[in-house]
Amino acid sequence: MSLLPIVVSSICTSIGALPVLFIKNISHKGKDVTLAFTAGIMVAASSYGLIPSAIKLSDITTLVIGILIGTFVLTLIESVLPHTDLDHSKHPVGQAQVLLFMIAMSIHNFPEGLSVGISNVSHNLEVGSLVAFAIGLQNIPEGFLVALFLVTQGINRMKAILFSAMTGLIELFAGMFGYLFGEFFQPVVPYGLAFAAGSMLFVVYKELIPESHGDGNERASTITFIFGFIMMICLTEFFR
Repeated sequence: MSLLPIVVSSICTSIGALPVLFIKNISHKGKDVTLAFTAGIMVAASSYGLIPSAIKLSDITTLVIGILIGTFVLTLIESVLPHTDLDHSKHPVGQAQVLLFMIAMSIHNFPEGLSVGISNVSHNLEVGSLVAFAIGLQNIPEGFLVALFLVTQGINRMKAILFSAMTGLIELFAGMFGYLFGEFFQPVVPYGLAFAAGSMLFVVYKELIPESHGDGNERASTITFIFGFIMMICLTEFFR
């Protein structure tokens, strides 16, 4: 299997950041529904791609173990590494807070890259293309929000795009690691798929949903989440 899907899905983060060259601001509601949209895509990728594929390659026990390990590892990383989550406040934060935010996005992108890498080891399944497409699609609005946040903190627009691209680079490295690890240790592939599903679901419920529901836009965010979920499934069936 080509490594191209891993590279393309990572580059989508940089593509998503480009609109900050032209867009000065976006409403708080717009940010919330964008986060909810990406959450819907990630849940669809997990429930419609990673989880069924893990079961097909193994059994329910492997699936449960992999999901629990993914949840545990993300919980451990969040507990150990200092970081700060996306803040929609218009008040600029300090340089240290920006750095902590970049660490948070790296934590967020690790399971995404891992899921693309591991899924592309599954030569006999279409799951590789499905997951790469899903992650690449959600990386576009994600890259935009990261760059927009950095611009609102007083960072030069070109630098904001560059920093956003760097978070995509973390995803690229994670994808390469997942792919190479799965190639050498084929029996871990179903565990890896389940691990990626568990860690992605952790990110959705721990970060994306709370952030999109904390400022009075719950209904719009919920509808957008469902729209993102349905759209991802429809696109997958259309291009399959």
